[in-house]
Amino acid sequence: MKEKLLTNTLSIPTPPPTQGIKYAGSKLKLLPHILSCIAELDVKTVLDGFSGTTRVSQALAQRGFRTISSDIALWSETFAKAYLLNTHHPSHFQALIDHLNSLEGYAGWFTEHYGGEIALHQKTAPKRPFQRKNAMKLDAVRDEIERLNLSDHEKAVALTSLILALDNVDSTLGHYASYLADWSPRSNNNLRLVVPKLFINTDEHEVVRGDIFDTIQNRTFDLAYFDPPYGSHNTKMPPSRIRYNSYYHLWTTVILDDKPPIFGKANRREDSRDEIAASVFEEFRSDENGQSIAMQAIKRLIAETNARYILLSYSSGGRATREELTDILTSGGKLLKAEEINYKKNVMGEMRWTNEWITSDGKYCEYLFLLEKR
Repeated sequence: MKEKLLTNTLSIPTPPPTQGIKYAGSKLKLLPHILSCIAELDVKTVLDGFSGTTRVSQALAQRGFRTISSDIALWSETFAKAYLLNTHHPSHFQALIDHLNSLEGYAGWFTEHYGGEIALHQKTAPKRPFQRKNAMKLDAVRDEIERLNLSDHEKAVALTSLILALDNVDSTLGHYASYLADWSPRSNNNLRLVVPKLFINTDEHEVVRGDIFDTIQNRTFDLAYFDPPYGSHNTKMPPSRIRYNSYYHLWTTVILDDKPPIFGKANRREDSRDEIAASVFEEFRSDENGQSIAMQAIKRLIAETNARYILLSYSSGGRATREELTDILTSGGKLLKAEEINYKKNVMGEMRWTNEWITSDGKYCEYLFLLEKR
């Protein structure tokens, strides 16, 4: 059964405040529509299955849903711990943040590999994501976080604050697979940490890191929200261009502070190479039957998720056509809603690999599919 996509014209509520880094898959603009879509459903426990910067998890938790935040990325787990497991007033962490801000920067491993000088010969100098002054402060702050006797949650808050601060002074397009030739205006600012916009949780939220198929195994949810990475038809494009592990390798290193082997002009982690860190949802190839591997993964995910409702978001710049995705959804249950949201493209939104969903006026669309499983 084919469902006609409906443009969302309903009154959209204002979502609670959330925080996140510049992110290719950010759902900041989609948050009001997600909350509106599930507002009238009788649900309490919600899985945010590809939580990324955790904006959706943050909003769900503040709206009173018991939230399970899940992602394979270590930095996503850190964000989720900071926000969803917090039981303190934000002022509880002010002294810690003040102490980290008081440190004098020094040249260490991060400065060597990710700090750059402002110079007349910058065009020929290696491109770096941070000016040297801020990379030096990163070295000092990260070393101090490791030296302090912090609880697991305090460390998550400190690292979240550090990553948010670094995101405000970087010289990138919003990812770390390549860096700008000329310094961005924001990179001139001094690195300064602030206490994240934490909220006091009363529900017993969960934070799960790992493969999504492991996360859903032997678990039951009232609703599962999925925003999987989008694969590509373009077999000539290097896979690293569309893989989150390569985009945000630096955040993994900041969390682990493991000073890993690195490679390439962007100084990526060795373990972010495509043959090591590939995700089936980012796969651009088809199987021996000519079926998209990424689409088959979504079909399996919907089939194996034990939830009454599944809410799936997808982009007009993604791997699937709307017909393919609708067929997958309707094979797993009853499609209750299919909403189309148009908004102005951001920088990362320009990176699309099929024009099948792009309308004649060039609008970039996001789709929300609400499914009730059989």
